[in-house]
Amino acid sequence: MEKQQNFAIAMTQLEDIVRKLEQGDVPLEEAIDLYKKGMELSHFCHEKLQNAEKQLISIVNENGEIQRFDPTNGEDNE
Repeated sequence: MEKQQNFAIAMTQLEDIVRKLEQGDVPLEEAIDLYKKGMELSHFCHEKLQNAEKQLISIVNENGEIQRFDPTNGEDNE
């Protein structure tokens, strides 16, 4: 898998593969190749999402200090 590949492109390709496999009229050899490619794309997208999540865990506040991201910050907990 190409390292420079864009997440959106990979998701579009994965959706196309799923659509083709769901139609069920793909020859067996092609279905196997599509499945393998789909698994590679799925793994690539999963890694990209995990990386993005790690980046969002810490944010920089107004003072330039890194603080842990709290998704409930600013919500009323009543």
